[in-house]
Amino acid sequence: MKSKFPKSYCTIFFGLAIWLFSNPSFSQQSINFWKAGVDKVEITPEGSIWMGGYAARKKPSEGVRHSVYAKALAIEDPNGNLAVVVTADLLAFRKFLSDKIRDQLKAKYGLSREQIILNSSHTHTGPETDHPRYQFQLSKDEYNKIQNFADRVEREIVELVGQAIASLEPVTLSSENGITRFQVNRRNNKEAQINAQTELNGPNDYAVPVIKVEDPEGNLKAILFGYACHPTVLSDYKISGDYVGFAQMELEKIYPGTTALFFQGAGADQNPLPRRSVALAQQYGKELAAAVERVVNEDMKVLEGNLSTAYSEIDLKFAKAVPTREELEDIISGETSGYPNYLKENAKVLVSRLNNGEHLKSTYPYPVQVWKLGDQAIFALGGELLVGYSLELKKIFGPDIFVMGYSNDVMGYIPTKMVLSEGGYEANRSPYLTSQWAASIEDDILYEATKLAENVGIQTIAYPLISP
Repeated sequence: MKSKFPKSYCTIFFGLAIWLFSNPSFSQQSINFWKAGVDKVEITPEGSIWMGGYAARKKPSEGVRHSVYAKALAIEDPNGNLAVVVTADLLAFRKFLSDKIRDQLKAKYGLSREQIILNSSHTHTGPETDHPRYQFQLSKDEYNKIQNFADRVEREIVELVGQAIASLEPVTLSSENGITRFQVNRRNNKEAQINAQTELNGPNDYAVPVIKVEDPEGNLKAILFGYACHPTVLSDYKISGDYVGFAQMELEKIYPGTTALFFQGAGADQNPLPRRSVALAQQYGKELAAAVERVVNEDMKVLEGNLSTAYSEIDLKFAKAVPTREELEDIISGETSGYPNYLKENAKVLVSRLNNGEHLKSTYPYPVQVWKLGDQAIFALGGELLVGYSLELKKIFGPDIFVMGYSNDVMGYIPTKMVLSEGGYEANRSPYLTSQWAASIEDDILYEATKLAENVGIQTIAYPLISP
């Protein structure tokens, strides 16, 4: 049978096919059609400032071990759907700061809440931004330093996101999970005995989630990676990003011209052990960087060009009523035993809110966020997220998902049902001093995460949760 196409058409067709197969970067780009832009800004404080992370601190910082940064990765799919993840070498994005940043990103760039993830590394040797909690604790001069620094962080992150968006260019995105094992469940292992233990106890998630961003020529442009572990190797008075900072520096040294962005996972009950030396912080940073390097150099899952995002805030309940003025004043006076000085200072802040005519709300607006980046599912949850949340989400959606904690608002520890029943430090730290979270907290959060995941097309591998 004679072909309907002229020989010249056939020649062109086969020539084009041969060219595509011989140019894999072009063929991948034509399939994916992603764009990405990345930028970073140094946020190292100028001079001494109070540090976040340890309630026992008695003085401001004394020098800088290494610079600290905020970084932004903007991603756009072929339909023009845009999302931005911001990472920072900070203890936390508290609600007041997160809301101000996200409101400005909406006003300037049209980004909604669902399109933005603000993730803090939770370094305990970084500069403090939570000035409201220190209004009765520090001198006016030290308080103003924190407030001015928080204003600077807000301003520079808004500008940073704009620069990342302005630098959007065609890329290929790939994802994969690596592994490293220096996290230790601190609830189930005694730090003082760690060197004598022959096995470790308690739940862990050793995954090292990685997203690789390459330009059409295959050059590495950015690496977004995470781990679930407190950055508490160091406890001195020198500004740094702890092991997280060393890991990012190591990757940017291995891959010159690449921006390495770290996000904190569900590491609220995980500590790097042993700890308390600069050499150990450097070692853990190199271990984490090596885990990322291995993933980047192996075959990774190439992501198809489709981005979906979802976000909501749910009202988390407390186990008891909010504290009364009388209860708070009793805590401040010292008549109630068991409250350390830093919680007494927190009580003073709550009383000042009552004096200003505010009411203490009986629920807390908790942020839940889900992205579907091609075939990669990303869950971003607020607060100091315990590892049990990552493990439960992976039971529902599979082991390849990425889970971020410390995202968009850090209001306290987010315990699981098991931890609430066990009690202890992580179980008793809600935004209010006199009441822990309600027993429904885990079901409420996982149900909302499951609902948002279904909205963006993420499939479950286990039966989803029943509505609470």
